[in-house]
Amino acid sequence: MTKPAAQYDLGGRRAWIVYAASVSVYILAVFHRSSLGVAGLLASERFDIAATQLSVFTMVQLLVYAAMQIPVGALLDRFGPKRLLLCGVTLMTVAQLGFAFADVFWIGIVTRVFVGIGDAMVFIPLLRIVALWFPPLRIPMVTQVTGLLGQLGALTAATPLVFALHKWGWTPSYAGSALFGVVLGAIVLVVVRDSPNPDHELDQIKVRALAGSVRAAWRTPGTRLGLWSHFSAQFGATVFALLWGYPFLVAGQGLSPKTAGILLMLMTVTTVVSSPLIGGFVTKYPFSRSTLILGIVFSIMTVWAVVLLWPGRAPLPLLVVLVVITAVGGPGSLVGFDLARTFNPPTRLGSATGIVNVGGFLASLSTVTLIGIILDRVAPGGPSTYDVDTFRAAMSVQYLVWGAGVVQILRYRRKTRRALLDSDPDAYAALRSGEAITP
Repeated sequence: MTKPAAQYDLGGRRAWIVYAASVSVYILAVFHRSSLGVAGLLASERFDIAATQLSVFTMVQLLVYAAMQIPVGALLDRFGPKRLLLCGVTLMTVAQLGFAFADVFWIGIVTRVFVGIGDAMVFIPLLRIVALWFPPLRIPMVTQVTGLLGQLGALTAATPLVFALHKWGWTPSYAGSALFGVVLGAIVLVVVRDSPNPDHELDQIKVRALAGSVRAAWRTPGTRLGLWSHFSAQFGATVFALLWGYPFLVAGQGLSPKTAGILLMLMTVTTVVSSPLIGGFVTKYPFSRSTLILGIVFSIMTVWAVVLLWPGRAPLPLLVVLVVITAVGGPGSLVGFDLARTFNPPTRLGSATGIVNVGGFLASLSTVTLIGIILDRVAPGGPSTYDVDTFRAAMSVQYLVWGAGVVQILRYRRKTRRALLDSDPDAYAALRSGEAITP
């Protein structure tokens, strides 16, 4: 029996319409995820909390996000991207609206939990849409464009939200931002389709089959190489943008709030510029993707070492270099998803992508928490006592996380290459020569 042709061309006009509607939800998710990072000092005052408690807001959001990745990947294989996007945008909208009116610590925590759950239901379904609606050779570049567009959410958090918070206050700013979810949810409902194939139906996979898909994805060395690549490259930029970058620049380095906001915007600009460059590298040199990740991670480690070892406060040009190099880790971490796509068949791509996505947010969660604990130890007086030395001690904890990630990248790179060479020498040779391979 002849397989029916797809109703829409891969990478055609309809594909871009579906993608635009889906990626708009991702932009909103990044905004909600980043919205606390520029309001950290205001949150300390509103909820009357110390650094450890402030880090709990981000910690629980990242913990829930990371914990949801594998279940979301399995649910994606069961229900499809459209339903998960709708659930995600609904949860984020309700939770952010609740956060707007929260003034008690535990209520704020509950709302951030549901922001994390909703956020977790966006990125992996979006990657599935990219994988189904675009031809294989275009997928790495579209993935990088996705990360680039997501930075619009971070940019919005770093500029208009800061302005709104200072002009209109906490509740109007967060409540207004929540209402965008209503509009985007309606657009997703009308525009998005799971697949360009009119006869496409998701298999009614049982729970055992879902668990088997997760196990099979986990056993694949390429999946774990993707996980540790995401783990190592992403967390520096995430921790800096989501919570501790703004206090580090203002309280630790003595910059004005305006200058600190400009540097956070510069991170977004850097992501926009570097994303297509990384996408082009991945497309041209697929065999060297892990080498690219290692280069990015070592560059971030080096510039942080210079800043932390600098006597007193670092000069502004050095801080500019710091935020630029750190920001490259964001789009660099997306290479981990391309690794998972290369070494897993489409039937378990959702599970593999979920596993990879755990990496960066597990690292971010650990680092955010450790920085908060160290700050409370070295500066028990709270944010008013933060200085360059307290942040020097706190930010040094990042090296523990980078070290663990680099060791695992080297380990699983060797295993992945060996497994591919043993199972399919022709595919190994094709990958070395710069050709994209499909499992």
